[in-house]
Amino acid sequence: MKLTISYNGQFYVGIIEVVSQNTLKAYRYIFGAEPKEQEIMDFVNKDLLRFIERHDQKGITIQQDAPRKVNPKRLQRMVAKEMKQSGISTKAQEAIKEEYAQRKKEKSGKTKQIKDELKQFKRDLKIQKAKNKHKGK
Repeated sequence: MKLTISYNGQFYVGIIEVVSQNTLKAYRYIFGAEPKEQEIMDFVNKDLLRFIERHDQKGITIQQDAPRKVNPKRLQRMVAKEMKQSGISTKAQEAIKEEYAQRKKEKSGKTKQIKDELKQFKRDLKIQKAKNKHKGK
């Protein structure tokens, strides 16, 4: 699990990347104003797991390399390099876009259903008025 916090020009956003069973799932959490260390720690310790459970998604398939022992100096250099990076991985962006498209598709389906029901209600009302008019009421 990896949490990357970045500033998108308006808000501070946390990108959560979860890799499990060769699938990458990415979630976006908006912190709002610049979060303090305590706020981040509270989110990680208390709200993170609930947030992931609430926003279930299927994710994208990736190939994982077998973990191997890394030289401590190399590991230190890798950590320093990762700390300097401010970007979000493209796989995480892809997973977020896929999840966004899925939500958009679900919402458009619900909107279409509501629109059709309203149209049918108006049609039924119009037919009922025509019948009442025909009866002379």
